[in-house]
Amino acid sequence: MSAKGPKRPPAAKKGAKAKGSAELPSRDEIMAFVAANPAMAGKREIARHFGITGGARIYLKRLLREMADDGLLEKRQKKLARPGDLPPVLVVHVSGRDADGELVAEPASWDAEEHGAPPKILVVPDRKRSETRAPGLGDRLLIRLSSDDPGAEATRAGRIVKLLERQAASVLGILRQSGNRTFLEPIDRRQKEMDIDTSDLKDAVDGDLVSVAIARSGRYGLPRGRIDKRIGAMHSEMAVSEIALHTHGIPHSFPDRVIEAAESARPATLKGREDWRKLPLITIDPADAKDHDDAVHAEPDTDPANPDGYVATVAIADVAYYVRPGEPLDREAHLRGNSVYFPDRVIPMLPEALSNGLCSLKEGEDRPALAVRMVFDAKGNKLRHSFHRVMMRSAVKLSYQQAQGAIDGSSQDVSQAVLEDILKPLWATYACLKRGRDAREPLDLDLPERKIRLKPDGTVEGVYTPERLDAHKLIEEFMIQANVAAAETLEKAGVPLLYRVHDASSPEKLEALKEFLSTLGVRLAASGGLRPSAFNTILHKVAGTPEAELVNQVILRSQAQAEYSPQNIGHFGLNLRRYAHFTSPIRRYADLIVHRGLIRALAIGDDGLPDGMETKLEAIGADVSAAERRAMLAERDTVDRLIALWLADQVGARFAGRISGVVKSGLFVRLDDTGADGFVPASTIGDDYYHYDESSHSMSGRTTGETFALGDRVEVRLVEAAPYAGALRFELLSEGHYHKRKSARERTISRNRKHARGGGAGRAGKSGSPPKGRRK
Repeated sequence: MSAKGPKRPPAAKKGAKAKGSAELPSRDEIMAFVAANPAMAGKREIARHFGITGGARIYLKRLLREMADDGLLEKRQKKLARPGDLPPVLVVHVSGRDADGELVAEPASWDAEEHGAPPKILVVPDRKRSETRAPGLGDRLLIRLSSDDPGAEATRAGRIVKLLERQAASVLGILRQSGNRTFLEPIDRRQKEMDIDTSDLKDAVDGDLVSVAIARSGRYGLPRGRIDKRIGAMHSEMAVSEIALHTHGIPHSFPDRVIEAAESARPATLKGREDWRKLPLITIDPADAKDHDDAVHAEPDTDPANPDGYVATVAIADVAYYVRPGEPLDREAHLRGNSVYFPDRVIPMLPEALSNGLCSLKEGEDRPALAVRMVFDAKGNKLRHSFHRVMMRSAVKLSYQQAQGAIDGSSQDVSQAVLEDILKPLWATYACLKRGRDAREPLDLDLPERKIRLKPDGTVEGVYTPERLDAHKLIEEFMIQANVAAAETLEKAGVPLLYRVHDASSPEKLEALKEFLSTLGVRLAASGGLRPSAFNTILHKVAGTPEAELVNQVILRSQAQAEYSPQNIGHFGLNLRRYAHFTSPIRRYADLIVHRGLIRALAIGDDGLPDGMETKLEAIGADVSAAERRAMLAERDTVDRLIALWLADQVGARFAGRISGVVKSGLFVRLDDTGADGFVPASTIGDDYYHYDESSHSMSGRTTGETFALGDRVEVRLVEAAPYAGALRFELLSEGHYHKRKSARERTISRNRKHARGGGAGRAGKSGSPPKGRRK
């Protein structure tokens, strides 16, 4: 301060008082307040906190200005902060991971010369946000500093407010060679084209899908990159699923330390286990399954007190023995959340040495397992259960088709050898459990799952719907009962767990469902106390009708999404009060958490759930729920792209389908043969002005009254297939239905339309706009 400036006020001396005020704070006290209140440390807040009123505020203002002149404070948007302090909300870029695999970020704006090395900030996801893609290295985030424990390697923790920008270390695209130029055509349309270094093309040729590492991305000119991986021809399943992995940010390459940990694992021993190797447990899985994490056995109960009862046993791979809390395998499994299944390959949660090796319940090989033995009465009610840590040996490996074929008498393979002693008791026990299931009345949706059949080269051969067998239902019901037993045991022991919860439908979804059902003349019961049986009544009413599949789909859409949570709200769809996933720890991290809880609750090992985990379960539940949604989207996108690729050479062909959705901009149509969804723009529907009616899920012509509604059967022509986007565009060929008698003019229009559909010409328009030309 210059000699001619104002004199230092009395407040500059610790303990001094300003006239008419309480004792003014010292510099240290002000600095402490600013440090503790970074979001509210303005002049007014400081005065209020220290009781500075009236004219004394002039002295406080001078003191704060002096502290700023001395470099102790700096002004940030009318607030004061210590130089180098982080603002409460700031932009960061993700710079790495700590030893636990958690993301660590640094401030996007930081003066290293003035303040030294940038602080490390632990990135804590906001559990209220439903992100389907987790942030990754290089991403820019808006975070809010929090009081979360930053761990040993960071100084602060911050919760994600918004993901601002994703920074890809590599880009997927199609290699294009035109003349003397070699460039990348990105899959993501938001990405710019990129010049490619031609010194090493990794044997890629024009039209191949490649992964390109970004070598240079300046302000001027196109970015430049080099190919680091040739994925293959764009029409293969491998290439299409690679796009889904990249688009959704799914980890698919294991770090070296994780692979080393899996490959160095040694088989479990009998120590601390019951020897169940003589019990003829068997695995029943899809024919192409590579990992087998559940085995089953059943027999009649010999207890005279339980006539016609059965004992069912479910043994699950003891993954907890190999994957210990906090170790590299555990951190990677938490990061992935679950395995991801594509038509021709699996992205596993655990490395192959475990998922297909030591953890998989292979036929004739000793394997550690966590088993539950359940006793049911003749009505299918569970009387009691007990958990055991065992060593087992699978007696035989069967596919669903083999097991069903043996029961039906159509199979003459290995399944015949176990028919009498193993399979028939299993089916008898399932019949018993089915009685209990029918009495419980879970939601009984009938939604056939469409599968893609691939050729040896990875291209699509066709789409089919596998038959739903009793063998599928048997395993499903055994697993449900085992999951219930796990939840009951943990709840009774007071050990924290992740429930699999499913909430009832929201009032808004129920109201929309009621409106739709009313168009079919079907009434849904009042929403108060609505149970799954109310939906089942409707499903049974429409069973066997042309509307059955659509009603099943619409009821499914009306349901809430199941997720993982330490807070139990029950499982609406299964109509169960408590439910926890226990039966698939090879492919679901939530199941591994439940296994650890059981080990701790029953004191059957030193690898159980660690103390203090109850504070982390909410975060883990949010993580694995988001990973599950991410996997579902990736799997669905891959199927959509494969079907679009398959249909790309059938542009112009006609298909039968059903209207599966109605929006203002047009109609969604699902094809009968493939289940593929495509879009009919409203501007191409017909010769009238079409009005969208949300309540009836329909679109009607203003003049003619011609109506297209949800569920209507239609014929369409494929106009465009966009494989990269997985999108199909259709032209509507069918005539709608009418709510009034056609006039002579309308009949003429209708005849003209039919003629046009045969030859291709016809006017088209949509609600509120004039016709937009002719069909092509």
